[in-house]
Parts: sequence; C-alpha cells; structure tokens
Amino acid sequence: MKNLPDLAALILIDVQKGFDSSYWGVRNNPQAEENMGRILDAWRRTGRPVVHVRHMSVEHDSPLRPDQPGNEFKPDTAPTAGERIEEKNVNSAFIGTNLESYLRGHSIETVVIVGLTTDHCVSTSTRMAGNLGFDTYVVGDATATFNRTGYDGREFTADEVHQYALASLHGEFATVLSTEELIRMCEREEVTHG
Repeated sequence: MKNLPDLAALILIDVQKGFDSSYWGVRNNPQAEENMGRILDAWRRTGRPVVHVRHMSVEHDSPLRPDQPGNEFKPDTAPTAGERIEEKNVNSAFIGTNLESYLRGHSIETVVIVGLTTDHCVSTSTRMAGNLGFDTYVVGDATATFNRTGYDGREFTADEVHQYALASLHGEFATVLSTEELIRMCEREEVTHG
C-alpha cells in the first residue's frame, strides 16, 4: 500500500447532529464516527489539510436546516481553528462550493472521504472527485447510511445500501479501504518524516 502524499486532504462530509434523528430511519455502522475521529486525529498529527463539509438543507422538515440544532457539527469531529469549512445544499460537496478551487489552489491531488451518508452525499462527492481527476479514497467503515425503500417498494437494509454504494465506488471512482489501512498509511508517513 502506497504512502499518502503530504498534501492529501481529508474531507469529512456532513458529520452533523441532525443525522442522529429518527427522521432518517434505521442506520448501520454505529462505529463510523469513532473511526472518523481516529482518522481526523491521525490527519491532525501529520499536519495534512482537513475540510469539513456541512449540509445546509433547504428541505422544510430536514433536521439539517441551518435554523435547526441538527445543523451543528458532531463534537468529536468538529472543526478546529484553521480547518476549512465548506457549506452545500445539494448532495455533492463540489457543487455551489469552493472545494474544487481550494484543492486545486493548494496543489492537492489526493482526497480521502469519510462521513454521512454512504449512498447519498459521500457517494455523490466521491464520484465527482474521481471524475474531476482527484486520486480518491473512501474509508468504508468511516461512513454509514440508513435503510431505504426502492422504487418498487422493496426494502433494503442500511447495511445492504452501504455495501452496494461502496461496491459501486470501488475501482471506478475511488479506492475503498478501512480505517486501519488508512491509519497505517498515515503512520508510515509520520515515520518517514521522523
């Protein structure tokens, strides 16, 4: 497994309190936020760039609306001083934001994506990152989603939706890996600098 470049950016998608609401349905991967926190700690130790993306929903009932407490970042992965924040109101973190220009302006060619939800904003942002030419990674166990009902009424569990979304991304738009694999890549880089 190759080392991550010094300028690889960690992009945390929509890690907001509103996703704790029952509004969304049944969720998978309750360890996702803990894994995100571990990755974020590793990123901060190596001084790599971090971008937090916040969803500013325009949907009337959404817990992610700017006037709702659910719009706030979850505390364990909240931005610290100097970390970039991008705000969006669609699925892609690249639409209506300055994310692409920030990455290009800082010569960042590699992105690592974690966050919520696997099949919506994580997937959409990952597909776009890949199509824009970024070397893109998704950390599968640092993402999560909710159960879905198909167009024909068929029920899909949150874990089925999660796994299908990751399978669709891997090898086409991104490389999907685990928290442990990613942290090892970070640690190897730390040793290199030490």
